[in-house]
Amino acid sequence: MEKLDGKSMDLVQTNIEALKKLFPEVVTEGKIDFQKLKLVLGEEIEKRNERYEFTWHGKTQAMQLAQTPSTGTLRPDKQSSKNWDTTDNLYIEGDNLEVLKLLQKSYFGKIKMIYIDPPYNTGKDFVYKDDFRDNIKNYKEMTQQTTKANTETNGRYHTDWLNMMYPRLKLARNLLREDGVIFISIDDTEVGNLRKVCDEIFGEQNFLGVLIWKSRQIVDSRNKTGLSNDHEYVVVFCKNIEQFSLKGKLIDISKYSNPDNDPRGPWMSNSILGLANSSQRPNLHYPIFEPKTGRKFVPPEDSGWRYSKETMQQKIDEGRIIFPIKDDGRPREKKYLSELGSRFTGFSSVLTDEVGFTLNGSREVREIFGGKYFDFPKPVSLVKSILEQSSEKNSIILDFFSGSATTAHAVMQLNAEDGGNRKFIMVQLPEPTAENSEAYKAGYKNICEIGKERIRRAGEKIVQETGKNDLDIGFKVFTLDSSNIKTWDPDFENLKQDLFDYKDNMKEDRTKEDLLYEILLKIGLPLTTPIEEIDYNGKTIYNVGFGAVLLCLENDIDLDIVHEMMKHKSEHLSPKVIFKESGFMNDSVKINAIQTLKKNGINDVRSV
Repeated sequence: MEKLDGKSMDLVQTNIEALKKLFPEVVTEGKIDFQKLKLVLGEEIEKRNERYEFTWHGKTQAMQLAQTPSTGTLRPDKQSSKNWDTTDNLYIEGDNLEVLKLLQKSYFGKIKMIYIDPPYNTGKDFVYKDDFRDNIKNYKEMTQQTTKANTETNGRYHTDWLNMMYPRLKLARNLLREDGVIFISIDDTEVGNLRKVCDEIFGEQNFLGVLIWKSRQIVDSRNKTGLSNDHEYVVVFCKNIEQFSLKGKLIDISKYSNPDNDPRGPWMSNSILGLANSSQRPNLHYPIFEPKTGRKFVPPEDSGWRYSKETMQQKIDEGRIIFPIKDDGRPREKKYLSELGSRFTGFSSVLTDEVGFTLNGSREVREIFGGKYFDFPKPVSLVKSILEQSSEKNSIILDFFSGSATTAHAVMQLNAEDGGNRKFIMVQLPEPTAENSEAYKAGYKNICEIGKERIRRAGEKIVQETGKNDLDIGFKVFTLDSSNIKTWDPDFENLKQDLFDYKDNMKEDRTKEDLLYEILLKIGLPLTTPIEEIDYNGKTIYNVGFGAVLLCLENDIDLDIVHEMMKHKSEHLSPKVIFKESGFMNDSVKINAIQTLKKNGINDVRSV
């Protein structure tokens, strides 16, 4: 019986296996021969000592941190959840670095869109302090104390921010589908560094652009420089430029009509003037004449017509040019709905309130809670517009700097509007709220409590306003913790005592359900996989994924339980069967159980 590995996905080994698959000729006795690899790559190797690169103190450690597996787990919290039995949405409390590691096996290459609003490193926001040796222990200590901002007086001001962002973005890329995309909100403080980090992680060729979002409606007159910074940025990278493009904005076909019964169908008028200051092109400066009246029209001196004289005459002959009723008007062109190559126009890189973006996310939070519980949340309309551009109706959306949970709100809102079934995964560190804040006084002791309550209230409000009772407005809550298994999370300071305790290797304060979800993560099943609980003679059998995985994590397992488990196996594939290592009545039962399963075609039998 094979024992399950308690670690998250080993990214180093995964990369090595990919390299072996691409270049089998560079493998010597199971290891990579770098001399052969250089020969295979030929002239593509950079040999010069001086070359363009982006580096900082701690970068090597940040790269290693991304590749170091986690031995932690995510524990279910049904009490804080909503619609646990039916929802496909997730809310995860914990350090997003460890959570991203734990999601690698279950969600590798499954996320369509990521939106994050990380700390801008303004000197006031908190920048995570990772611990290379034991980040789970570091996380627990961090959540018990008041978080500290990364002030500009810190000698490693930008370095600390880069070391925080690099491993998280590296892990995030793994989770994206090949046609996936990431949107990252940022401001002037770190936008340059963010671009360089993303160029390295995602590849310069996969850079889509930088959106400029007008984040302030009123000009700031208090700025000492006299320049009011009224905008922020959203940096956009995709996983594979060959497989991704934004949808663009849907053309409003209500603007098209056919008042003159044109046989070519509905049309709308369009200017035929050329670009301003195009006076250097004399071939675009000529008079045109209305066929019926002979009226003469000339273009402005600083412009000109859009088309050459020959093309314009052809359009006049075909009846595509509309002449004005009044002499002081200008001719226009018919643009036909039937001739549109696409019903979409390009998505503008400039996001302003004039094109429908609500600027005040703080007002939205106040309307939900009745108080100022969160500083500078992003507006729902901003995130929703990004979702419209980059997601499909059944996509999985990830936000691992969830904050006030604007992304979850936007997902539910868009699903209500277009009939979608998008699922969200929110990840947030439970940063304590300040004791003098409105949120703390209202009973919200950390940011996660605000985020979860916002999802609850926003979901109910959306259902009330739309009347759509079939929307998924629930979420399963999971919390980051150390492993449920002692052997996967040894206490090296008390190792002798641990060895005596391993007869039952599950920690005393953990439940079978805690262990169940840890196993799902470690074998690579999503946390929303359907689970049926079967009660057999007072013991629980878990049927996961309609017979894909069968588990019994009880004590005193006998052959009757094994026979009952086999009744629930999948008809289409051989299932994994998992027991607790110390759960069998005796070694004889364990051996007979394995043999019985093998005789019935089940060879993948594991223990924890």
